Amino acid sequence: MPGQDRETALRFLAEPADVNFGGKVHGGAVMKWIDLAAYACAAGWSGRYCITAYAGGIRFVRPIHVGSIVEVMARVIYTGRTSMHIGIEVRAGDPTTTDRERTTHCIVIMVAVDRSGMPVPVPEWVPESEKDKELRESAIRLMEMRKKIGAEMEAHLEL
Repeated sequence: MPGQDRETALRFLAEPADVNFGGKVHGGAVMKWIDLAAYACAAGWSGRYCITAYAGGIRFVRPIHVGSIVEVMARVIYTGRTSMHIGIEVRAGDPTTTDRERTTHCIVIMVAVDRSGMPVPVPEWVPESEKDKELRESAIRLMEMRKKIGAEMEAHLEL
């Protein structure tokens, strides 16, 4: 039921096919897992097909080793009229233990769309805990920063 479950967790096994030239998991593989988790979270919250509108602030904190269990946690931290800001945390570790370390984190903005690809309203998420209120306020501040960055990036685009 839309508007009920704001968190999703996906798990992956880092395979040899995910390795980069340095012998660690390729950043592109991690970004794919992030996008999958963001989609699952947003679709679950909205009850709609969703598209990725933005992925940013990606921080690769530590490498992921082939053979690791990778957990991608996705959580709605802000909703607009048709968009959902999804906070992502990636953790990884040896599959024979329960220890996981943060490897990556970011924000992904997903937009719910109808069958013709037009944005549609999503259920509002209202924070209840102090931590959730902080996450919502952070998402709002990040929106303002993205507007400024977008304006600055215009200078780098060729028309």
